[in-house]
Amino acid sequence: MAETVKILLAEDDVNLGFVVKDNLEHHGYQVDLCKDGEEALQHFHAEKYDICILDIMMPKMDGFAVATHIRNKDTQIPILFLTAKTLKEDRLQGFLTGGDDYITKPFSIEELILRIKVFLKRSKIDFKQTGTAIQIGGYTFRHDQLTLQKEGNEKMLTQKEADVLLILCQSKGEVVKRNDILLKVWGDDDYFNGRSLDVFISRLRKYIADEPKAQITNHHGVGFRLKISE
Repeated sequence: MAETVKILLAEDDVNLGFVVKDNLEHHGYQVDLCKDGEEALQHFHAEKYDICILDIMMPKMDGFAVATHIRNKDTQIPILFLTAKTLKEDRLQGFLTGGDDYITKPFSIEELILRIKVFLKRSKIDFKQTGTAIQIGGYTFRHDQLTLQKEGNEKMLTQKEADVLLILCQSKGEVVKRNDILLKVWGDDDYFNGRSLDVFISRLRKYIADEPKAQITNHHGVGFRLKISE
């Protein structure tokens, strides 16, 4: 591995934490293992990480709370939840608190490593990143800077929010199929990724809600369209 990838791993199960850390280090990753949410947050504020892997059910502070704190400081770092919970509501809560993906226990180390590699490569997804400013009504969108700006106010986007918005901008006025967005951004069009996409679309709608010339419309069962009037 040309450059060491540093991972923050928060897992209160001592045995599982040791096994995951050992296997990730065997594959060349540098891993800081924390036994609870407070310790994880302390490490996050003290160090620079490439990805955060958080268990949901932890003492002192659960994974959702840790993710919320992380997102308040860093909108870009990938957050992957490890959990025994399988309820749809829990998965949606994970996405709403800023999580990017979800892996349910028990899981294989191979699956976890695959998810990590997807995160680390997501800046190289099959549409080109652009440094060009894109106008969305009164908003200026810069994908490379993950920003939406209007009249001096700046909104920071997560990487996936920016990726989804870029796809909609590149097909302005046209319906973009759900499956196309899911495959480009998530690499998989399964049910839970589809629900995650709905969460991101809802966020983007709120971000541009005060812009009368721009609207993201839903075409049920097909996809989404970014409409920008002159």
